[in-house]
Amino acid sequence: MNTAPNRIFLIRHAKPRVKRSGFFDVEAARKYIADYDAAQVEEFVLQHEAIPYKQVKKVYCSTLVRSQLTARAIFGEEVELRIDATFREFERRIFSLPFLRLPIKLWLLSARVLWFLGFNSRDIETFRQARARARRAAELLDQDARQNHTTVLVAHGLLNNFILRELKRLGWQASINGGNSFLAVHMLSKYK
Repeated sequence: MNTAPNRIFLIRHAKPRVKRSGFFDVEAARKYIADYDAAQVEEFVLQHEAIPYKQVKKVYCSTLVRSQLTARAIFGEEVELRIDATFREFERRIFSLPFLRLPIKLWLLSARVLWFLGFNSRDIETFRQARARARRAAELLDQDARQNHTTVLVAHGLLNNFILRELKRLGWQASINGGNSFLAVHMLSKYK
């Protein structure tokens, strides 16, 4: 009889290779987002004692390349990638402020805050829709972990945080809290 808990690992992607320094006008900030979404990732080594590397045969990841490249680098070429748009990062939209040049962090933060408040979601998913998608993602991971005992998702910082909340709502307990940095690892456990 297996008395070990089921486990879900949420891993944030590695750092994308994209220039962040300097001041950006609105067009450069929009280009930054497009470049970030298409970027390769920096080389890294992730050796986390809790991850059962040899047992992992499939990894869920998003349609964004940084998620897939990170999964391959961590688990190797043989792992099956389950690429699903459900696991895409919450979208960002840079609003128009002509003639203004700001650090990219300020553009991204203000765009995200306005999006959370419902003022910056034209032509993209709303915050309410994104939360519902995170709920669906959590339910998918929950179902997979109950069938396979260990489930791994390599995705994105904000999405992973919302999935984490939804998994806790489904009765999962956070065993490891890896924070929000690149390659952060969260582990949740649940007995059947």
